Amino acid sequence: MAEIFCQHGLEGEGLVLMGEATAVRQDIRPLRIGLLNLMPDKPGTETQFARLLGASPLQVELILVQLESHIPRHTSASHMAAFYRPWDVVSRERFDGFIVTGAPVERLEFEEIRYWDELRRIFDWTQTHVHSLLTICWGAQAAVHHFHQMPKHLLPGKYSGIFRHRNQAPNSPYLRGLSDEIEIPVSRWSEVRREDLPSTGQLRVLLDSDSVGLCLLEDVNRRALHMFNHFEYETMTLAEEYTRDIGRGVPAPLPQNYFPNDDPSGVPVNRWRSHATMFFSAWIDHIYQTAPFDLHQIGPLEA
Repeated sequence: MAEIFCQHGLEGEGLVLMGEATAVRQDIRPLRIGLLNLMPDKPGTETQFARLLGASPLQVELILVQLESHIPRHTSASHMAAFYRPWDVVSRERFDGFIVTGAPVERLEFEEIRYWDELRRIFDWTQTHVHSLLTICWGAQAAVHHFHQMPKHLLPGKYSGIFRHRNQAPNSPYLRGLSDEIEIPVSRWSEVRREDLPSTGQLRVLLDSDSVGLCLLEDVNRRALHMFNHFEYETMTLAEEYTRDIGRGVPAPLPQNYFPNDDPSGVPVNRWRSHATMFFSAWIDHIYQTAPFDLHQIGPLEA
């Protein structure tokens, strides 16, 4: 992970980059966190998650994972070869945590996506080889569809901006220290709805919004969190998406509650960074407290 941090210049941001010689002298082992990166801008997405995971005082080994059935078009083959490992190789290993990102395919039906079958196999694999699963945006929609048959609903227009969310479970170990109301970046063309939640109560709502609906679900039985929005976004990410969409002729709305005075030439103020850091640190901390020390003991989840 230190190599990835150095690749993006993160050593200058106050993160402690621990070499292997120092790490092995400590009594705790690094937490193995896999990142299945489905976003087109892979280096940018790596940076976003590396910053948040690296803010934890615990040792974290970040393993970047790529699909076998999809070749990235926007990231160089040399970058993929240098930093990513194919899923069919890492599938023989076990992980303390595993993150599945979003992907720019949410207006397609799940079955229309060329790597849908492989992603379903990965979701099933997490149930026997991963201690805690965290899915993001479209990745979260895909996960609740796979595990709970929840449908995805297209929106009449894109949800884009910074929206206020309610903390519905302040006693959750994942929301420890978060305020009763927090602001979170949102960027999506579709949603999953509360009325489609399983009647069995398997999914617990942790964060939601009057404006943009469900945000964070916990699946206790599967040790999984499903985040439909973007805590990981950096200050200018929504601005970059807006500029990209307008340049392509996509009828994307101006992100709400984001640009000063709704002026796209202004520099936005980051109002979510502290809560994002707290959320990811809480996730890492909970993994540390609950995962077995021996990785080989990570096995099938109890029914």
